[in-house]
Amino acid sequence: MAKRAYRKFREVEEDYFRKHPNEIDDYLIEIFDEFAQDGNTPALLSSLRVVCRVKGISEISRETGITRNGIQKALSEDGNPKLDNINAIMHAMGYRLVPQKLERHQ
Repeated sequence: MAKRAYRKFREVEEDYFRKHPNEIDDYLIEIFDEFAQDGNTPALLSSLRVVCRVKGISEISRETGITRNGIQKALSEDGNPKLDNINAIMHAMGYRLVPQKLERHQ
């Protein structure tokens, strides 16, 4: 019996966003909202890595001056990127980091 190869969840996600790029904006809002609530850095970085792959890591690398490997490593679940790297990656993907007032502090 042939061994069946299963795709990883991140591969399924990437495929989905390649077919539905208009949903990336809402996805980014959601992952940052979740991060604001739970502080799960590995989950945020992993999700940003998915979006980078969909948008094209080579292009993002050229725009940021960060190597492809550097982007992959920074956005891995074990990554610990500098804020300026995250900012540069977000800009290269067409987004920016924006503060939002918390309701409890209004």
